[in-house]
Amino acid sequence: MSLIPALRNPGRDNIRKAAIIGSTAVLPARLRVAARKARLGALEVDIARRSSLIIIAHPKSGNTWLKVMLTRLHAQRHAIPESDFARYPALADANPAIPSFAATNGWYSYERAVGDLLQPGQQDPELAAKPVVLLARNPLDIAVSWYFQFTRRQSDHKQELINAGLSAPVDRRAIGMWEFVRESEIGLPSLIAFLNYWDAALDALPKTLLTSYEELRADPAGVLRKITTLMGDAFTEAEIADAVAFGSFDNLRKLESEGFFRSGGLTLRNANDPESFKVRRAKVGGYRDYFDEGQAAELEALVARDLSPRLRALFGIDAPADARA
Repeated sequence: MSLIPALRNPGRDNIRKAAIIGSTAVLPARLRVAARKARLGALEVDIARRSSLIIIAHPKSGNTWLKVMLTRLHAQRHAIPESDFARYPALADANPAIPSFAATNGWYSYERAVGDLLQPGQQDPELAAKPVVLLARNPLDIAVSWYFQFTRRQSDHKQELINAGLSAPVDRRAIGMWEFVRESEIGLPSLIAFLNYWDAALDALPKTLLTSYEELRADPAGVLRKITTLMGDAFTEAEIADAVAFGSFDNLRKLESEGFFRSGGLTLRNANDPESFKVRRAKVGGYRDYFDEGQAAELEALVARDLSPRLRALFGIDAPADARA
């Protein structure tokens, strides 16, 4: 049996988000940005308060993939049909037995509202008490995927909000990859700062897990077990294996290309542009395919110099020689 008819819509939070965006569309740019940042920020905090887990991840770090697998665990346990899972972000709206998962970067535009409430000295007690997972990724790989996300997939309203916080807004129609990654305000130095910001914040929170996209690729079942344990839940090996199989690159790529997902981050944007897919390549170390040897060496040196020691260890990155002396 299918879920209640409410699942024919994208979910209440998506409806609320669309209402905010639509009702502010006629405002002048300055007022529109301010209104959307405040109202969408309040919605982001409300979503986090209602969620059983807060996933912190920079865009293109695997947060949608992780959220799909976690939701799949509960959907299979409660026999949710495939037609309803196509709107996976709305499952918790219709079935209180299925938890919701807040995936936020806590850094850009309105999502900073959650990030500020989880920082040392500013913590909101309710949010700080929740399980928090930092899903990190090598910033070199984020940089390439983030370029494609920002230039080919990012919604206009989100791009406007991100650009509003920059001294030099990014024109996605004109910027090349090297300029974006090395020179823009949302390029590699910003990605390193993002990861260091959240790495430091974890130490002041009581229920946290630091994991990575790379670990999720290498051992998705193990990461799912760690996260469900953090949440106080448990699943059988068969249940976890099913979620891993559903969340495999090949399956999600196939489902996205077919337009299976009707809401959430995996909805199809442009079937004729593989680089616009949410499930794009899923390759660890794939950044090397987009830069020449000198460029890659320059970017790698920047990461080795500036990334926090704990994150360098997580990614297996050696500290620069002068730091080891």
